[in-house]
Amino acid sequence: MENYVRFDWMIKRLLRNKADTVVLEGFLSVLLERQITITNILESESNQDYELQKFNRVDLLVEDETKAKYIIEVQNDHEIDFFQRMVFGTSKVIAQYTKMGEAYGKITKVYSINIVYFGLGQGKGYVYKGTTTFTNIFDKNDILQLTPKQKELYKAEAVCNIFPEYYLLKVNNFDEYAISPLQQWISVLKTGDIPKEFTAQGLPEARELLQFNRLSDEEKIAYRRYLENLTYKQSMLETMNILGYDEALKKGEHNEKLATARRMKAENMPLDLIARITNLPISEIETL
Repeated sequence: MENYVRFDWMIKRLLRNKADTVVLEGFLSVLLERQITITNILESESNQDYELQKFNRVDLLVEDETKAKYIIEVQNDHEIDFFQRMVFGTSKVIAQYTKMGEAYGKITKVYSINIVYFGLGQGKGYVYKGTTTFTNIFDKNDILQLTPKQKELYKAEAVCNIFPEYYLLKVNNFDEYAISPLQQWISVLKTGDIPKEFTAQGLPEARELLQFNRLSDEEKIAYRRYLENLTYKQSMLETMNILGYDEALKKGEHNEKLATARRMKAENMPLDLIARITNLPISEIETL
């Protein structure tokens, strides 16, 4: 019997009420290393409740007391253009929540929190942060700064504090003993287990809120169907990877045969001999 439900399913199903956001507040506070208080749940992608739709993406948009926006997205399926979707997500939020005719200085900070369960990009780490800075191309030590008036107007200390901030959590890369609060959270995201010794902000509440036995019979059925769908999609992905590898191997072997045949043909060797050695049809050899 399952002890806890997955964090991504919790976001989708259980974070409908403001009273339940203490878990998410804890996660965000640990990740951003400052206290976050959620004041509003702006959007929740709850229109994908049917697992047969094969959609595993979970989008949640929340707002804190400063009006800063937080996009929390969990992605189980491999998506090669995920970086571009991160950019689209922040751009969409900025455009959607900026009033027509409002001064650009009123644009609020946007944080993009992305939890991915597939290999994205190249890197050995499991938590990455992306910000925007402006560097003098003739002097790499010269970073563009805000003026004192701009700092007062934007309530920011640096240019990067104005632009969207991206966090990428590649949880499958985590393979360490969880010591720090953030490591504890990454471990929970990867394994779904919340050991009693984990005390990071939000996890004690998650230990209660995410208990499988707290779900209704209908929710238990839906959750198990969700897990079955994840398992099915993972199996399909592994199968495609294996088939893709086999196809690539066969193509590589064929290209080697063509290269051998090309060299033999350049030495004016008989076509039938080349065909016997390379196992290539004479018609293909003639085109080389």
